[in-house]
Amino acid sequence: MTMKSFHKIWIAPLIVAILMHAPAVRAQTKKPNVIILATGGTIAGAAATGTQAGYQSGAVTIDAMIAAVPGVGDLANIKGEQIANVGSQDMSFDILIKLAKRINDLAKSADVDGIVVTHGTDTMEESAFFLNLTVKTDKPVVLVGSMRPSTAVSADGPLNLYNAVGVAADPKAKGRGVLVVMNDWIQDAHSLTKTSTTAVQTFMSPLRGLVGTANYGKNDFFKTPGWKHTTQSEFDITNVTQLPRVDVIFASLDMSPDLIDCSVANGAKGIVIAGVGNGNINKAAVHAAANAVKKGVVIVRSSRVPTGSVGRKVEIDDDKFGFIASDELNPQKARILLSLALLTKRTPEEIQKLYYEY
Repeated sequence: MTMKSFHKIWIAPLIVAILMHAPAVRAQTKKPNVIILATGGTIAGAAATGTQAGYQSGAVTIDAMIAAVPGVGDLANIKGEQIANVGSQDMSFDILIKLAKRINDLAKSADVDGIVVTHGTDTMEESAFFLNLTVKTDKPVVLVGSMRPSTAVSADGPLNLYNAVGVAADPKAKGRGVLVVMNDWIQDAHSLTKTSTTAVQTFMSPLRGLVGTANYGKNDFFKTPGWKHTTQSEFDITNVTQLPRVDVIFASLDMSPDLIDCSVANGAKGIVIAGVGNGNINKAAVHAAANAVKKGVVIVRSSRVPTGSVGRKVEIDDDKFGFIASDELNPQKARILLSLALLTKRTPEEIQKLYYEY
């Protein structure tokens, strides 16, 4: 056999193998597809100068936000969609229901690998928790915002959005429930809370810690949240257009019981009390809350204290009065869970179980 013949015999199969392998290589290098759903907030805010505290939320469109993030298109193929454009203090259940349904529709598509939601920080933890209970996909759903408007000196929005797209495009983010990406940290919807009015490192998860970190599109995941969420959640809003009214009442020294009476009289189906200490309220308020339960109103005891959980039957006899203990959920998240729980008729025992599971 000549050397020339040997080369032909050896090279031909190699070329065939390379050509057969080429589609797999291309598939591995194919960029994921990420949809960004915009709702407004500080990340879409603008001010007259770069150094003033005041600004207008929701002044910038999603297309302008994407254009302001250099290199984000290298992480994923991106499409933007404007769901709303409000400061998150004006976020409503109407918008959240619309948002959750849109996420569920998008997630059904094989052409969508992850979803990012831009959102104001004031109520971000509530919206994240609502979506955690109502979206039905294992695909990454990531909320992101900023503490400084887009026009600010050292605006934090562009890098936050870059990292959020990086997390949404990351297959390792699947199955971890709804996540929030802010200031290089990845946190889960159940545990995080806003802790500062102005600091860029405002979101903390004081009881459960971080899910991971995001560093210029590269992610390091530490854990998967253990609570029920997304595809494991029993809450279905497919045919829901309105949620039952649930109020939050802030407890304090010598609180007046007529706050509870007023809430009941105005149609609340549930009341979450941001109690002192371990979810405590004074005797007059206990009496008013017990009367509310007799009228069919569900009373949940949470706490105004930043960390810790509210235990059942510690200083208040929950069994006697028919109250629910919020466990780890703060008042604003306890309200979200109760609003969804009241869509279906449940016993107090069944509602209490939800606070342990979600």
